[in-house]
Amino acid sequence: MSATDNKTTELVGIDAIRAAARRIAGIAVRTPLVKAPFACLADRGSGREIWLKAESLQPIGAFKIRGAANKILQLKPEELARGVITYSSGNHAQGVAYVAREVGAKAVIVMPSNAPAIKRASTLAMGAEIVDVGVASSERHAMADKLIKEHGYAVVPPYDDDEIIAGQGTCGLEIVEDLPDVDLVVTPISGGGLLGGVSAAVKQLRPQAKVFGAEPELAGDATESYRTGKIVTWDAEAVSRTLADGLRTQSVGERNFRHLKAFVDGMVTVTEGEIRAAMRAIVATTRLVPEPSGAVAVAALLFHGDELPPYRKAVAVVSGGNVDPGLLAEVLKDRD
Repeated sequence: MSATDNKTTELVGIDAIRAAARRIAGIAVRTPLVKAPFACLADRGSGREIWLKAESLQPIGAFKIRGAANKILQLKPEELARGVITYSSGNHAQGVAYVAREVGAKAVIVMPSNAPAIKRASTLAMGAEIVDVGVASSERHAMADKLIKEHGYAVVPPYDDDEIIAGQGTCGLEIVEDLPDVDLVVTPISGGGLLGGVSAAVKQLRPQAKVFGAEPELAGDATESYRTGKIVTWDAEAVSRTLADGLRTQSVGERNFRHLKAFVDGMVTVTEGEIRAAMRAIVATTRLVPEPSGAVAVAALLFHGDELPPYRKAVAVVSGGNVDPGLLAEVLKDRD
């Protein structure tokens, strides 16, 4: 869809993404594109290149700082004085906690009981208050709504928000600025903030490039939604099976889904074994440290090339690196 299409009044435009990039420049960093010499994709003589967008190098170890900063930095002083709240399994929690600390605001995080210990500890270390609930997304939303009514906190949604989408879109803006002839961008998806924002930026700057989403087979609600044309919801128990804890959202956001339908060319799902193998490949070839969610886009390129369009230059977004050291050691030892 063209940026001048009538429906773009509902979508985040490139001007909003550029404004977000200027706004968050003092908090989020401009992450590098790291060339990945994956042996199995070398195809000598093909000329294909794979680059990794290293969002694991953000101050909180994940892309989520972009959207959190763009949202919080636009709040009014009286809203900041009351404090901010969000609901998250980890990376968005850290993003909100980090930015709130930077602006001197209280941060309250509603977190599921199965959130990784490393992400919980980091969120607490940044001074946030954590409220524990069950594993379902609905439980997190309900508790956040209750606390907002009681205390007047300003909500910083994890993904279903135009300012969050614009903030995450700065990742796509940087990709095109740093690699103007990129042919294919692959991004992990959970609620859709990152894929929605990246696809909006890439397609409005380089319409001929293809943008694909990638997610675990065990949490494939967004892929099912994309292919059926309507948002579907998976049970919390089902999506909790994947190792990729950052991609356990039960359904894609409504605003995000509009961006997927407008800008995304396709979706790919990957297995748990493929995620683990991608983590090993990233560590071995680039020395970047990915969490399972951050390896999903790479897994799509490594193992599902027949489901992706041909390319000369592809970028996989390594969305985060907040992996438990014990899990990382286990994955690196595993060769199955």
